[in-house]
Amino acid sequence: MKQHFIVALLVLASGTAVQAGNAPQRPPSLQGIGIEQRLNANVPLDTPFRDEQGSEVRLGKYFQGRPVLLVPVYYTCPMLCSQVLSGVVAGLRPLSLKPGRDFEIVAFSFNPSETTADATRERDLYTRRYSSRAGIAGWHFLTGSPESIKAVTDAIGFHYRYDPALKIFVHGSGVIVLTPEGKISRYLYGVEYEPKDLKLGLVEASNGKIGSPADQILLFCYHYDPTTGKYTTTVLGILRLAGVLTLLLMAIGFAFYWRLERRTNRVGEMVHR
Repeated sequence: MKQHFIVALLVLASGTAVQAGNAPQRPPSLQGIGIEQRLNANVPLDTPFRDEQGSEVRLGKYFQGRPVLLVPVYYTCPMLCSQVLSGVVAGLRPLSLKPGRDFEIVAFSFNPSETTADATRERDLYTRRYSSRAGIAGWHFLTGSPESIKAVTDAIGFHYRYDPALKIFVHGSGVIVLTPEGKISRYLYGVEYEPKDLKLGLVEASNGKIGSPADQILLFCYHYDPTTGKYTTTVLGILRLAGVLTLLLMAIGFAFYWRLERRTNRVGEMVHR
């Protein structure tokens, strides 16, 4: 029985957008579990948590002009949460964007019994996996009270339940991209996150303040699909990109022609002298 439950949980967690309470195909034990999209909603930045040193901090401390990758997990989770954090590390490692410089990562535990020691252990583990030289800059692992946890999970639409028989939290998996102002920009689902999706989500949430000019151009070509939590190419996007490139080539051509014309005129003036 437990094995069937765990399999069902894994299927749920690796799914795409989940509307809580609207999945009759699931077993009763999984009803109401999932991630309900609340795009453009604000997270409560004044919510108190504890950081890895045990100091009380407000969530808004980590919103200082950079987008935030919010990761709801719990640190003693025997299954999915380690996969979520490993997926974040694997997806971020190839990127030119760096935590602490271009964006912040804020993981928070939705298990109120977890401690500062749990948070520190997980931060040290996953920052080492990300890079042995980069350090802990930009990585934050928080713990909080039931009230603080509820305030944030309600705001992001993260629905979960504690199962006393299995002694685990039943939950879905995903990460949320937030703007520097604390507004929900994008949801990315599952336990594996494509570098492309992470990069485009962060660049888009920053309103173009991070990323290269090439990343800005890519946003013309890709469309965020909220049902899958991924960026996909679109015909309209490709046409837009082609239009931008055409205008760019025309501008370069006109500039080259103008410089050639000026040079020709100067040569003509010198001959007539």
